[in-house]
Amino acid sequence: MDAWLVAADNALRTLAGAGPAAVPSPAAPLAIPDLPDADRRLSGALMRVNHVGEVCAQALYNAQALTARDAVARARFEAAGREETDHLAWTRDRLVQLGDRPSLLNPLWYLGSFGIGWVAGRTSSRLSLGFVVETERQVEAHLAGHLERLPEGDHASRAIVLRMKEDEARHADQAEQAGGVPLPKVAQWLMRAASKVMTTTAHRI
Repeated sequence: MDAWLVAADNALRTLAGAGPAAVPSPAAPLAIPDLPDADRRLSGALMRVNHVGEVCAQALYNAQALTARDAVARARFEAAGREETDHLAWTRDRLVQLGDRPSLLNPLWYLGSFGIGWVAGRTSSRLSLGFVVETERQVEAHLAGHLERLPEGDHASRAIVLRMKEDEARHADQAEQAGGVPLPKVAQWLMRAASKVMTTTAHRI
């Protein structure tokens, strides 16, 4: 019961935007320039997509920590989730600076991702870790694409995305070193397809 109460609290904090960052944003030392309207709208849309990704990450790690079969795996998921809380706060704060908003569908994204994480967590520990590896590799590639698309003058958003990309790569490496195994090709394809739907929708809604 205690674990479920913690999970519920995490969900409410994630969706309410109440989770503070434990680490200062990489954008904190940078001047925040005024961007042309078109650049500001593009940055806002991209950072909204990144914020959705962090909402999903909270749900995935929360569900996998709940279903972890041993204490070591549970601690690993909880530690990664805490780092993702920093990403969630950084992207949320940047959206505010850009005068934009989070996705209106965040509750849906959270519930869907929690369900996926629950199913993954109920498999073997090696497959569950393999799911983390594949997820983080796809997120890393997605963030690399955003670094190419973000306006050159938006140094704040670029600093945040670059740091997030580095952290996601490290999470994938750690999960792989802990014994994560490659997922079947069909699972990888389904994950990419689901991600495409989410990112396309969150760009606008």
